Amino acid sequence: MTKNLVIVESPAKAKTIQKYLGKDFMVKSSFGHIRDLPKKGLNIDVENNFAPTYDILADKKKVVRELKTAAKDKEVWLASDEDREGEAIAWHLCSALGIKPEQTKRIVFHEITKTAIETAIKKPRTVDIKLVDAQQARRILDRLVGYELSPVLWKKVRPGLSAGRVQSVAVRLIVERERQIKNHASKSNYKITAQFIAGSLSAELSKRMDNLKEAEKFLEDCKIAIFKIASIDQKPGIRNPSAPFTTSTLQQEASRKLGFSVKQTMTLAQKLYESGNITYMRTDSTILSGQAIKAAEDFIQKEYGPKYHKIRQYKTKNSSAQEAHEAIRPTNFSQQSAGSDDQQKKLYALIWRRALASQMAAAELDRTDVIINISNRQETFEAKGEVLRFDGFLKVYGGGKDDVILPNLQSGQELTYDLIQATETFNKPPARYSEASLVRKLEELGIGRPSTYAPTISTIQARGYVERADLEGEQRKITVLDLRTTDQTIKSSQETQNFGADKGKLIPTPLADVTTDFLVKNFGGVIDYDFTATVERSFDEIAEGTIQWQGMIKKFYNDFHPLVKESENVSREESTQTRHLGNDPSSKKPIMARYGRYGPMLQRGETESEEKPDFAAMPDGATIEDVTLEQALEMFKLPRLVGQTKDGKDIKANIGRFGPYIVIDKLFISIKPHNPMKISLEEALELYDEKLQQEANKYIQRFTSGINIVNGPYGPYITDGKKNARLDKTIDPTKLTEAEAKTMLEKAPSKSKKRFVRRTKK
Repeated sequence: MTKNLVIVESPAKAKTIQKYLGKDFMVKSSFGHIRDLPKKGLNIDVENNFAPTYDILADKKKVVRELKTAAKDKEVWLASDEDREGEAIAWHLCSALGIKPEQTKRIVFHEITKTAIETAIKKPRTVDIKLVDAQQARRILDRLVGYELSPVLWKKVRPGLSAGRVQSVAVRLIVERERQIKNHASKSNYKITAQFIAGSLSAELSKRMDNLKEAEKFLEDCKIAIFKIASIDQKPGIRNPSAPFTTSTLQQEASRKLGFSVKQTMTLAQKLYESGNITYMRTDSTILSGQAIKAAEDFIQKEYGPKYHKIRQYKTKNSSAQEAHEAIRPTNFSQQSAGSDDQQKKLYALIWRRALASQMAAAELDRTDVIINISNRQETFEAKGEVLRFDGFLKVYGGGKDDVILPNLQSGQELTYDLIQATETFNKPPARYSEASLVRKLEELGIGRPSTYAPTISTIQARGYVERADLEGEQRKITVLDLRTTDQTIKSSQETQNFGADKGKLIPTPLADVTTDFLVKNFGGVIDYDFTATVERSFDEIAEGTIQWQGMIKKFYNDFHPLVKESENVSREESTQTRHLGNDPSSKKPIMARYGRYGPMLQRGETESEEKPDFAAMPDGATIEDVTLEQALEMFKLPRLVGQTKDGKDIKANIGRFGPYIVIDKLFISIKPHNPMKISLEEALELYDEKLQQEANKYIQRFTSGINIVNGPYGPYITDGKKNARLDKTIDPTKLTEAEAKTMLEKAPSKSKKRFVRRTKK
């Protein structure tokens, strides 16, 4: 009979650990959290020092019963993850199983290897209440914010919204960046490049010309100029490897190199960790253990030779890095591939290469800078070259750029140009956030921790505040001037370039704009960047035992709760960015742009008046802030009568929740990307014919009784519009008679209707 019970968080982790422990140990999983604040209600006694009420999660009651049975007459070892969340899980397990935290053996390990497990078993400790308190403080504070702030948004903005201490700050970052981009004034200038005949030497002018006139004048001067090499500066350089991965740098690099989302990266890393292939994946430390450094050294010297090895220990930038004590690395450097599928293998390879490279020698290269004088101008041309002399760490990570080798040149040498070109360019606005760059920004600001980045980014997308999208950009005409030595004539041409195209960027929705403005105006201190970072530091201080969590929560709540009360006096019109555009010239009714149930919209007439107001969709591309009265008046002309079908049915164009459409009888047809104000009768009829063809292909058979056999996404089925009957694959739907179809429909089970029982308060 086993004498010890080890409880971990996941079945995969339990399976791996069981391999390293003898027959005296039984390893079970808690399947993550087993207790939490109940979903309904605050469940925090504000008057009683913010005491929380925890319940065992409904889907974990069976797990707890099984763990209680397994723990009977056994020594319990709690082996949940080593961060604060893992410590809280261990503490909740003590409560659920009826064992004392101060008497329970708590073991932690940064990697799931035989050595790490055996070392942990030899040095157990008790549950660290300070870490538990830090996690409790985070959970309670987030519940207070969500519970009190979300209902305010329901009343003032839109039902069903949610707010969060970190998620609302993340949304604010994205909204403010989008506004910076929108307000960016794009200015053009001219980049001047030259191709010299001597060895096809390429160079770029040291400054850019502000306008076309300056660029033309420069090229005119170049016709009679003498170009001479003023200096050649050659010097050796080095390129050092980056530190091994932390959670955020892994997310950023996996996004850049592998195209993985933040959530995807963390899911794959979790599996690699639980299988014993990598160290713990939630960390903000860049430190490697002495054992890992030695293992990397042995592998590098064996595979590449002593010249490629250099011991490095990176200092962690974050002074409060304590979620784990080591960077993310492979548990075995000699294992170059690991993972149960291609994605896991790709991520493992990235982690393996980055960690190994951190212990390798710098890459050595020669850099050459050539300055070329222009006899009749003050500007100079500059040519740069780079030659890799020793690849060092680039042998395993990063890859070297192709060598840019300059021809043999001498100081004072005169050069003859083949082509001098002036190309119009535009200054770029700030870059939109990707998931990875948002993580980097949150980390820079000290907001959130390794365990919170992925859930935060997933939440703001799931709540409809942010969309991850590819941007097509816009086509712009640019001017290019060419001066060739062969004819000494400046030739101007026009080229089309795509500006602003991007992939996988986070775009705020109109809902994000409205919600952010409301929160900034009424709860500015709560979603302030510095304040949010200060709260994170307070959690660190609780974990270190320098402050008590109740005092920290009380100080926050005493400032926060009055703001909630004050916000009740804010009118809905004020909170939803209602903007008056002017009056309708014919009806004299006021026209306004505001946020409605389904997003931004236009309203004509007062809501409180006896006459019901009219509503219209926003013009394509317009926002509440920039829509004009003229645009609004055009939208109120919808629905527009486009014409009629051959059989005399009206065709009307309009804009709805899902974009522009035409409606014929009761048939709605999307007309994207057509403009409902401009779509022609010919175009509308073409779309109508296509839709009718699609509808015809949809039906296999149509009977006069109203019963039809239809092609569905999961195969053919019979329907009368109220009830459906799926067909077996052995039945040919084209040969069914109306009577057979009717019989099969009658025999098909009816859809079960869910009964909702209203609970009365006792």
